[in-house]
Amino acid sequence: MTDHGRRRSRLLIYGATGYTGRLVTEHARGLGLDLIVAGRNRRRVDALAKEVEAEGRVFPVDDPVLLREGLAGVTAVLNVAGPFRVTAEPLMDACVALGVHYLDTTAEYGVFAAARTRDAAARAAGVMVMSGTGWDVVPSDCVAAHAAARVTDPVRLRIALKLLSATPEEAAGLNLFSRGSVASATAGLGEDVGALVRADGEIVALPEPKSAAFDFGDGGPEECVLAPMGDLITSHVSTGAPSIEVYVETGLPLPVGLDVDALPDGPTAAEREVGRSKVVAEAVGRDGTVARALIDTPTGYRFTQLSAVEIARRVLAGAYTPGFHSPASAYGPELALSVADTRITDL
Repeated sequence: MTDHGRRRSRLLIYGATGYTGRLVTEHARGLGLDLIVAGRNRRRVDALAKEVEAEGRVFPVDDPVLLREGLAGVTAVLNVAGPFRVTAEPLMDACVALGVHYLDTTAEYGVFAAARTRDAAARAAGVMVMSGTGWDVVPSDCVAAHAAARVTDPVRLRIALKLLSATPEEAAGLNLFSRGSVASATAGLGEDVGALVRADGEIVALPEPKSAAFDFGDGGPEECVLAPMGDLITSHVSTGAPSIEVYVETGLPLPVGLDVDALPDGPTAAEREVGRSKVVAEAVGRDGTVARALIDTPTGYRFTQLSAVEIARRVLAGAYTPGFHSPASAYGPELALSVADTRITDL
């Protein structure tokens, strides 16, 4: 780990006025972090800055000069402004050029792939680049690393995500997604990237999606479908497994093709507390040994609010490793267990 050293440690949250942005801003302020709230809409940024008694900055990501000016004096950026296909790469590049750490909460596969290509530049700059500091990637990466550590020389991983574990009565009528998540999902899960897997170290598109059943402890195996998730990148970094498949449980619709304008900003505080979210990881060692584990977490937005700020807090405190990292490669499987009442169970 490297100590950032001499300058004042300040966190800039880009997209702070959005649904997830306000959640992480609220939590970061509660922890006493030195904050700058930022975004593209001056009226909204100024109002939030006044509300949380923090500095506000307004700048676009598509103007390199204004972008770099906006990052002056910043230790780390937490990007929560989706769609990340628009915001992530300009922010990454500006951060690396200026010696600023870059974090985001994306679930878009393409952003993870782009972030990994910044590894050498980030190492040279002495900063960390980490995409996916929320749900799913923090819990999925940590439970994958946990399962992989129980076998010798992991050669294959299967990861399955269940967005909501709740009774039908609890789930009825719930709003599960924010407007930003829908926009990002349309760009990520919804884009035609194919049925991607990692096979012998390489990302490969299958001719058609496939499904498999996984047991999340909710009454028996449940059908899951292959999805092009960031874990194809992050779990490779954290475990070294050359072959990885990622699935999503099919019981709830993914946020693809929804009418963004018709949606509320996001789940209410009460809705964020309904049910749990779960991930199963299965690791196979070179000798054929199999290890399975389940991680059980608060639901997505609640977990993201806590985990993204926890990672930012660690970075501000000087706990980071330069280069591109996944949550577990930087902080180990224990990272997820530091978030609320998250728990890992060996199966």
